[in-house]
Amino acid sequence: MARVNRRAAKKRSYGEDNHYWMSYSDLMSALLLIFALLLMINIFGNQTEMQAKDQKIEEVLGVKTRIIEELSKAFKDSNLEMDIDPQTGAIRFSSGVFFEYNSAEISEAGRKNLESFVPQYLSILLSEEFKDDISQIIIEGHTDEQGSYIYNLRLSQNRSIAVVEGIFSDDFPDFKEKEDLRKLITANGRSFTDPIHNDNGEINSDKSRRVEFKFRLKDEEVIQEIQKMVNNNE
Repeated sequence: MARVNRRAAKKRSYGEDNHYWMSYSDLMSALLLIFALLLMINIFGNQTEMQAKDQKIEEVLGVKTRIIEELSKAFKDSNLEMDIDPQTGAIRFSSGVFFEYNSAEISEAGRKNLESFVPQYLSILLSEEFKDDISQIIIEGHTDEQGSYIYNLRLSQNRSIAVVEGIFSDDFPDFKEKEDLRKLITANGRSFTDPIHNDNGEINSDKSRRVEFKFRLKDEEVIQEIQKMVNNNE
């Protein structure tokens, strides 16, 4: 009788252990399933996020492309000595268009050039189509390497400020975008830190002396952050 009881006990013990291991196996299976689901959700979320980022980049690039196209069309036959950067939309004038050599006072001819250019330029940037996308309009002064850095910094800064002062002077022809422009425009002097080079790598002093009109879109900073994230992920 005792022998039978021992056998029954062994059976009960074996059954209990088997039940325990089956429960543990089920638990591990459930955890693996949860892990797999979380992994799929994470992958799907990353893909969705990247698609949203790509769409945002395309939208911003689309706006910039349309602005550049409009600027190129508007100034295609201009008599002004100017270049439009096909990538950024920056418009570059040789310094002689507005200033005499080594001067930060707008010349008489420069005044006429400014009056001819600015209203047409702003009618595009601050049009109903684009004005909500513009975050900044930048006037930049640049010099050659003649003289000290500080001297040229002051000269380039004074030139950019002179352009802004000219635009907002009382005798400058009125244009409807003037109030909007006040909230967006800024003037910077770059001294000789961003020269123009010839094809052989030498600095072109004549082209380096220039004034540039630039614009920045509201979402461009977002794109820069996205590009940093993409580069880090790579």
